[in-house]
Amino acid sequence: MEIKRGFIEQIQAIIASARARAIRSVDTERVLMYWQIGKAIFEEEQQGKERASYGEFLIKNLAQALEPQHGSGFSYRQLNLFRQFYRTFPIVNALRSQFSWTHYRTLIRIENQDKRAFYIAETDKNNWTARQLERQVNSQLFERLLLSNDVQSVLAVAREEKLPTDAKEIIKDPMVLEFLGLKRETAYYERDLETAIITHLQEFILELGNGFAFMARQKRIHIEGDEFFIDLVFFNRLLQCFVLIEIKTTKLTHQDIGQLQMYVNYYDRYEKQAFENPTIGILLCTDKNDAVVKITLPENNSTIIASKYHLYLPTEEQLIAELKKELEKIEKEE
Repeated sequence: MEIKRGFIEQIQAIIASARARAIRSVDTERVLMYWQIGKAIFEEEQQGKERASYGEFLIKNLAQALEPQHGSGFSYRQLNLFRQFYRTFPIVNALRSQFSWTHYRTLIRIENQDKRAFYIAETDKNNWTARQLERQVNSQLFERLLLSNDVQSVLAVAREEKLPTDAKEIIKDPMVLEFLGLKRETAYYERDLETAIITHLQEFILELGNGFAFMARQKRIHIEGDEFFIDLVFFNRLLQCFVLIEIKTTKLTHQDIGQLQMYVNYYDRYEKQAFENPTIGILLCTDKNDAVVKITLPENNSTIIASKYHLYLPTEEQLIAELKKELEKIEKEE
């Protein structure tokens, strides 16, 4: 007698689910243990008369006592992290069971409270892995979004206290596409970049922002006998609209903007439902002249967004320099 394949798969699913819960349970207990150790160190430290010197003495001696028996996980550096963990998250009930110690280790490094609150909310909402969280922090997601929004607006969208009303509240400029794995020394055609994006679609959607769903690649449209192809089509459930993406491997021109505007107009007239919001177009380009973008588009434009992309993760110094440059432009416009 043969066992049904479906029954075997059912048992395997039960085992996999139980193992996953066991791993989460162990990690939750580990996070709680580190928090309790940090709390104990902090409270003991506060009893010292010269707190700074006593704290140094306390952690150093504690590491010497614990590390030989329990391993490098209780080194001087790690014990300092536990103490910092407690100081950053002093309320145990505020700890999230779905966050691993690796999540918290990344969050501890963030000194700005608003910035940390943003990443906590985004990680919770999007179920980011520790690796995804670290990537978003390293690519300065918070700072890039702030180029077109104030802190409270960014936080409110992240916490789902309000829906975004403007595409610039969730779409980044610049976008960082280092996950495509393209080599530095090679010249790329637009089709190469598009193919790489489709191959790494999950990571690309994560970089795009919240609420995106992939609809089509090289979407064919007909206009009075002429055929055109839109590189990528998405729908955003938060903005309730289609999002068309055109990829340019050269500096943006006014002809590129005009072409995308035509695609946006087509979607608004022939594809958009009455209950949906106007279509948004994104031009992904290696470089752009903001003045050309501004003068090509109508005033108070909210449908076309030009966003630069980086194929390699810039250093923190490079990102900060670029952000400062963008902020200076905004200040001059005001």
